[in-house]
Amino acid sequence: MEVREMKLDDRKKKILKSIIRNYLETGEPVGSRTISKFTDLKLSSATIRNEMADLEELGYIIQPHTSAGRIPTDKGYRLYVDELMEEKERQVNEKEKQVDEMKEFLIQKVDKVETLLQQMARLLATNTNYATMITAPQYNKNKVKFIQLSRVEAEKLLIVVVIDGNIVKNTIIDTVEALDDETILQLNMLCNTSLNGLTIDEINLGVIARLKEQAGVHKGIVGSVLDAVAEAITVDDDLRIYTSGTTNIFQYPELSDKNKAKELINAFEEKRVLTSLVHQIVQKDDNHGIQVYIGSETPIQTMKDCSVVTATYELEEGVQGTIGIIGPKRMDYDKVVDTLKTLTTQLDIIYKKT
Repeated sequence: MEVREMKLDDRKKKILKSIIRNYLETGEPVGSRTISKFTDLKLSSATIRNEMADLEELGYIIQPHTSAGRIPTDKGYRLYVDELMEEKERQVNEKEKQVDEMKEFLIQKVDKVETLLQQMARLLATNTNYATMITAPQYNKNKVKFIQLSRVEAEKLLIVVVIDGNIVKNTIIDTVEALDDETILQLNMLCNTSLNGLTIDEINLGVIARLKEQAGVHKGIVGSVLDAVAEAITVDDDLRIYTSGTTNIFQYPELSDKNKAKELINAFEEKRVLTSLVHQIVQKDDNHGIQVYIGSETPIQTMKDCSVVTATYELEEGVQGTIGIIGPKRMDYDKVVDTLKTLTTQLDIIYKKT
């Protein structure tokens, strides 16, 4: 009599998995009729019984009673767990692949957005006949993750502020007296308890007042900590600003004076002055919507003979940038405001399509 060599093919594996899953759910032996309903194999009960007999012969299941269904053996459980782990590993690898693809997509999207912003700056300069600037979007909802105060010298403290993205900012401050370890520990606990998890918007006057009151005689140190936190959250040394239409300034006699024009052009070329302008605008409580700065109201000295109209655009929650139009004080405010309102709306729509 020829002995049939049995292999654990895919059909047997599916039936074995069905038996194990059903048994894990019910704790009762599993029969062929149950498996016929439990799987998508579309097999008859007779075929399933034959496969179950083979699985039993191979040692993956047993029949505890003559008339009962089957239950898994240790060998059956082992195969099930090993394949489960392999499947989980494949899923993890697939997830990692998806994450890598998403990162690539986001990089491409950022490139598209920045190209879009450069085009918008040129279009804005052409339409208004003024100088324009647009900042790349930034995440403005960074939260404080951790604050650490450490003594570096008798009357010097190192303030370490860690914010979202594990961005670290260090500041060394002078203290009026040497602080003992217990005081430093208490200040660490106070600052972390009060500030961890907060954004710059949430660190309001009420939070600051309570923190300084609890610090007592050490409120000056707490003030330095708050300054360090504000700098860590709001300052971006790599702020990208796209400009256009600088030469439009020469069309206006009141701005075409050689020295004035040179100062303005330097401001646009070096970007440092514009970065300072953006930071001052962002830090204002009412920085959303359209802001108009006329002459001496402008935060930047080199633009005191100009008017600056700015708007905040938001691509996603917390992802914001600034658009600015710089021109003479006699600029067409009605047209500029309408243009900025339209542009901020269009940016949101176009971004979601990129």
